[in-house]
Amino acid sequence: MQFAKRLQPLQSNVFADMDRAKAIALAAGQQVIDLSLGSSDLPAEAHVIEAIAQSLHDRSTHGYLLFNGTFGFREAAANWYEQKFGIKVDPQTEVLPLIGSQEGTAHLPLALLNPGDFALLLDPGYPSHAGGVYLASGQIYPMPLRAENAFLPVFADIPAPVLAQSRMMVLSYPHNPTSAIAPLAFFQEAVAFCQQHNLALVHDFPYVDLVFAKTGDWAMNSSQSPIPNTQSLVPSILQADPEKSVSIEFFTLSKSYNMGGFRIGYAIGNAELINALRQVKAAVDFNQYRGILNGAIAALTGPQAGVKSAVATFQQRRDAFITALHRIGWNVPTPKATMYIWAKLPSPWSQNSIEFCTQLVKQTGVAASPGAGFGKFGEGYVRFALVHEPPLLETAVERIAQFLH
Repeated sequence: MQFAKRLQPLQSNVFADMDRAKAIALAAGQQVIDLSLGSSDLPAEAHVIEAIAQSLHDRSTHGYLLFNGTFGFREAAANWYEQKFGIKVDPQTEVLPLIGSQEGTAHLPLALLNPGDFALLLDPGYPSHAGGVYLASGQIYPMPLRAENAFLPVFADIPAPVLAQSRMMVLSYPHNPTSAIAPLAFFQEAVAFCQQHNLALVHDFPYVDLVFAKTGDWAMNSSQSPIPNTQSLVPSILQADPEKSVSIEFFTLSKSYNMGGFRIGYAIGNAELINALRQVKAAVDFNQYRGILNGAIAALTGPQAGVKSAVATFQQRRDAFITALHRIGWNVPTPKATMYIWAKLPSPWSQNSIEFCTQLVKQTGVAASPGAGFGKFGEGYVRFALVHEPPLLETAVERIAQFLH
């Protein structure tokens, strides 16, 4: 049987390899502490679950859900954005429900790229960004993220021949895996660059709420003036492109509202981009079960105390893990956002993150994600996900100390 060539780049998957390594460690009797997957262990809020539970008994929710039936959710999303960022959004033309933001980043290239066209992606970056480009038979130009540039890409380094063939740029800040934050001035630069070169600007924004800095520390542009009209510590791409001239942003309820398993997110932004993505979705799927959208409406419009509690929990875990790493002599910078620690590997592992993670889980049961799995420029790093309580995180670091020494 012959398969499409577009599958070839998808065959190598470091995370699948790590899953096998975890299975081997479990079979060998190791107690695995899994810090490899960024899936929140916290529960969704009770009022969200109640909204879904009530929907189950409503037989009108049991059928297919077409686009017009999602208006209540789209309206809630538009209002949430306006309250949070001061950006007016038309729920009819500028919002599209998604089965998690990953669906959006994976399907949008099908609407933008012809075979051979380039997408400009962050390296290291989230793997599904690359996967969607490969499925569209596009080419990837990796924009290197280096510590000396605060893990922000340098647009001037992109070659002119690549730009001539490029159709889209994908950004994502706060960033997975590096946990870097981008200021509004950077987004303004990105918008101007994409306008100049006729690129669609795609911003994956799952960690908008998982920010630990004090108010105002990061909500700054280059002149150190606060971002106007915002309740957020980090900017939306739409604040740099309020006319939505080239930009589309993806948000998921997986992180802020601990709804990862419910697979609910949305795209928001340029109406033409929204419509193009809607056309792709129409060929692939209907929408989620209406009850899940009802739960998402409850999350976006109801009490937000659970979001603040989740942020406080991850900040406590971050502090415990970083303190423990420093105690064993691994001096890792303290991240200001996300649920991850991005750690530069010590010698002799400094250029072999896959072997480090494979041996670590084999010998200690501690599972982490190798930096190389996020791209060429992720090599030399490892990502730890803060998905356990502090005592277990400290136990993990004790095991890491034994492994390193």
